[in-house]
Amino acid sequence: MTDLTKLLREKYEPVIGLEIHAQLKTRTKIFCPCPTDFGAEPNANTCPVCLGLPGALPVLNQLVVEKAALAAFALNLHINETSVFARKNYFYPDLPKGYQISQYDQPFSVSGYVEIPTSERDETGRPVEWRLKTFRIQRMHIEEDAGKSLHEGMPDSDTSSYVNLNRSGVPLVEIVSEPDFRSSWEAYDYVQYLRRALLYVDACDGNMEEGSLRCDANVSIRRRGSTTFGTRTETKNLNSFRFIQRAIDYEIARQIRILEEGGHIVQETRLWSEREARTYTMRSKEEAHDYRYFPEPDLPPLVLTAETIAALRSRMPELPEPRRRRFAESYGLSFEDSSLMTTTREMADFFEACVEASGNARAAFNWIANELLARIPAEKLSLETSPIAPTALAELIGLIADGTLSTKLAKEVFERMLTTGKAAREIVQELGGGQVSDVGQIEAIAAEVIAANPKQAAEYRGGKTPLLAFFVGQVMKATKGKANPQVVNEVLKRLLDTP
Repeated sequence: MTDLTKLLREKYEPVIGLEIHAQLKTRTKIFCPCPTDFGAEPNANTCPVCLGLPGALPVLNQLVVEKAALAAFALNLHINETSVFARKNYFYPDLPKGYQISQYDQPFSVSGYVEIPTSERDETGRPVEWRLKTFRIQRMHIEEDAGKSLHEGMPDSDTSSYVNLNRSGVPLVEIVSEPDFRSSWEAYDYVQYLRRALLYVDACDGNMEEGSLRCDANVSIRRRGSTTFGTRTETKNLNSFRFIQRAIDYEIARQIRILEEGGHIVQETRLWSEREARTYTMRSKEEAHDYRYFPEPDLPPLVLTAETIAALRSRMPELPEPRRRRFAESYGLSFEDSSLMTTTREMADFFEACVEASGNARAAFNWIANELLARIPAEKLSLETSPIAPTALAELIGLIADGTLSTKLAKEVFERMLTTGKAAREIVQELGGGQVSDVGQIEAIAAEVIAANPKQAAEYRGGKTPLLAFFVGQVMKATKGKANPQVVNEVLKRLLDTP
């Protein structure tokens, strides 16, 4: 145990809160018809509204509200029947209007939570012990994104900065947690679950590399047993799970070192450098910014009736954690196996459809986990895109169960199903039939094999019973691998044990 780890366990307690910015999955921006496509030419996806030109008025995208509602339900948030858009005033080059349209004292939704599995990790990154923990969510509000300032990688980046306003006006929800996290791994597991839940309800595409999901981490430490919060720092724009975990751990260690050396923590905004594996100061934040919020005069209050909220709630699918628990209870899957089968909604649908068609949950899991996912990434396995449909995989499982196929033959059939798209039974016919299980037919072949190998037969009868494997191999060779191994073993033992 390092000195720092010992201090963390015995003397200090981290207190962590997270703010997640999730881009809502819409084709157009929140207040104008500009596309939200990623990767367009700089400043191509802009218009007078998202450029903040005088006289241009915002019009709320209805799909934004629907996607935000689904996100709120996924996080057990209460949707307010009336919420108000507000102007958040600050100056920055990538904010052309000089304010961001967001929500403040009357947000879209409040008072949510998620109850999820979380675990610390050992030195190799493996989970130590999974446990359920509830993390509270203070609020989730709707807002527009700002543009993007480019400081590096440009021709004259030493003297100039560039601005790309394609993201200006892209619809976001900001999900603000309570300070309930006590380690970087709890934060890691929480963000992973949030991403999965938002994907399940189709509210966000979850692409962190493209900026669709970003995290700001507020970190402070305090003496163990204390109920008073320490001075916090905010590390902004973390766009990978690993960055979140590493940045929080670094910030915890940095703050402990400062306090142990007699210093004090400065409230500030920091950024994470993956290249240097450290956080560094972005700007001082000695006092909270006064953004001079006031209601957006160009947008009326957003009013949702109880009937509208109920109608939106009726569109909710089963969420990932309840579904994982059901898979574990109903199908006898372990925690790890049920977690894998609920990685995405598409995978969970595929697995359950295969189980329903085959009646064999363990076989369905084994074929999906060990064979199908070796060819198809978990994120892309779906009923629509898989080269083998769930019912087709169920047919293959059935052919194994009724003895038509051995495991070895089934894998050959599976490979042909992947490349041709044909059904298992059709491929079996093309291969000249399935597994040979007829006792009389196998007995005749086994007798020929024993007669052709008298020396080995005598040695087996003399006590060298491991030679049975030799005879099994000879029978399988004679049948081109189609003989039922169990029947072959039983027949050979009977014939060889008979003098």
